[in-house]
Amino acid sequence: MLEEAALNAFIRSALTEDIGSGDHSTMACIPPTAKGKAVLKIKEDGIMAGMQVAEAILKWLDMFTVFTPYKKDGEPMKAGEIAFEAEAAVHSLLMGERLILNCMQRMSGIATLTHQYVEKLKGYHTKILDTRKTTPNFRLLEKEAVRIGGGVNHRMGLYDMIMLKDNHIDFSGGITPAITNTVAYLKERKLPLKIEVETRNIEDVKEVLAVGQVDRIMLDNFKPADIVTALELINGKYETEASGGITIENIEEYAKTGVDYISVGAIIHHAVSLDLSLKAIIL
Repeated sequence: MLEEAALNAFIRSALTEDIGSGDHSTMACIPPTAKGKAVLKIKEDGIMAGMQVAEAILKWLDMFTVFTPYKKDGEPMKAGEIAFEAEAAVHSLLMGERLILNCMQRMSGIATLTHQYVEKLKGYHTKILDTRKTTPNFRLLEKEAVRIGGGVNHRMGLYDMIMLKDNHIDFSGGITPAITNTVAYLKERKLPLKIEVETRNIEDVKEVLAVGQVDRIMLDNFKPADIVTALELINGKYETEASGGITIENIEEYAKTGVDYISVGAIIHHAVSLDLSLKAIIL
């Protein structure tokens, strides 16, 4: 579930961007005291995501909103179904309409694509991870959609996990100094952060194993056969993650290696929004 303070901060910012000095279209033709009902219509098959967000948006605009859900996040949805019904001030329904749709359409698209990847991994040890390849200021909801679709969230940002990627390693002068400097940094500041280090070939893996002091080894752009070799060397001492060039067509081949995680940026940045609409109920 989304953390309430973070979700409220997002809603406040998004509504400020959209409403600005006021929803003049609504204020011009509808009395501020008008009450109404609306339903969210599903127009495309997929996995539902964003119900919690929709309710929070409406109750942010009108604390007396009556929100009646007919679907749950993570459930399959079919074209023609109704996701929810809401009764609230008409001004609130109209001001919240586009933000609700933008969030739910995008989130449902991500959840649906993530679910398709997760289905490919049924029966395997491997789990799907998301990445930081997200839309600025929308990461909170995109990563929530991945979770709803059955994926696993990687780090949220630069602050909650150490990831020593190729540029960190090159600027540091190599794998060994990158790791040793990081361990010293965390110890000095008493930061309990996990360390992941990227490797580009088997020799890099051997160097990481010689240095130790990490939690996860990323095998970047490794072919499945090379991942098998790397896993034999690692021998379960550290978590492992495969990344780079992995698609829904070849992901099962990578899962067969026994790698712990596969990170796929495409589950977010290649997801296509699903078709939903919020329509007034004329009483």
